[in-house]
Amino acid sequence: MKALRTLSTLKRYDRQIILPELGIDGQQKLLNTSILVVGAGGLGCPLLLYLVGAGVGHIGIVDHDVVDETNLHRQVLYQMADIGKHKADVAVTRLQLFNPDVQFTAYPFRLRDKNAKELIAQYDLVIDGSDNFPTRYLVNDTCVALNKTLVFGSIFQFEGQVSVFNFNGGPDYRSIYPEPPLPDEVPNCGESGVIGTLPGIIGSIMANETIKIICGFGEVLSGQLLVYNALNNETQRFNFGRTNNNEDPKKKTTQENTREISTQDLEQWKNDQINFQLIDLREAYEYEEYNIGGLNIPLYSLNDHLDKLSTNQRIVCCCASGKRSKIAMHLLKDRFDIAIFSLILPEKSQCIAVKK
Repeated sequence: MKALRTLSTLKRYDRQIILPELGIDGQQKLLNTSILVVGAGGLGCPLLLYLVGAGVGHIGIVDHDVVDETNLHRQVLYQMADIGKHKADVAVTRLQLFNPDVQFTAYPFRLRDKNAKELIAQYDLVIDGSDNFPTRYLVNDTCVALNKTLVFGSIFQFEGQVSVFNFNGGPDYRSIYPEPPLPDEVPNCGESGVIGTLPGIIGSIMANETIKIICGFGEVLSGQLLVYNALNNETQRFNFGRTNNNEDPKKKTTQENTREISTQDLEQWKNDQINFQLIDLREAYEYEEYNIGGLNIPLYSLNDHLDKLSTNQRIVCCCASGKRSKIAMHLLKDRFDIAIFSLILPEKSQCIAVKK
């Protein structure tokens, strides 16, 4: 066990030590904790700064990518001179200057099936700030297998999400996103953009959740997905439960209730005179730019407009990337006793969640 060594060390952390929720015991817990951060990009940079500042004892950073000039508007650990260098190595060099109390290990390679278990097993807690679905599912599934708590965050354009998975037996990433989307359904920052301030906001929340978990205070975002909208500063939390395939067969799981259908299937519903209600979850400006009809209720206002939803016909909820649709699935499944479908619009790479 490491010890808080000197008066100068205590002085560094004085402003958080005097918090009764943290104190000397909490600071000691931080010092004795090891964290693996997957991804040293937009989310990784701010969360690393705050965890290093907080005095986490050992931080591993895994990222195979190199610094690119397009990263610099949001990845605040890097500068022009770092272009072409491995992010993991540059991050460690920069962070060592910030706090000499922290031990660092750089892993400038890609996390893969063959190395994930061995790498993650070495750390007490894992933070996923990656930017692709294969890595997210690999990290989640490995953490579940090793019983490691996972702090998760993601960003897209003006929207960010944060949750904590596999915490004290709580739900994991697959509880809310059972299966990864198809490759052609996945937009990225290079194609869709991201506001530079958003990763700072979401990364800071991720760091805050991590500190709470380590020190044992506050309410942790386990079984809750926090969604932040930078356009209007709205924040919502959506509750979700653990998927259990061994539960009562009369009670269907989220995954069993979710199916993908095509636009042809939807047209067939119309031909068969099957009634459904279409709800577009996007913001008003997105709806005006492109829509396939229906009622426009932005996701962040959905809770306030549940009375507008039908309880006796299929409800079709659509959005641009599928993220908001999936959140809506989990929000509505506890309020409507109806099955859930997913409809992909290939020409716009848009997803519709259909309620039956």
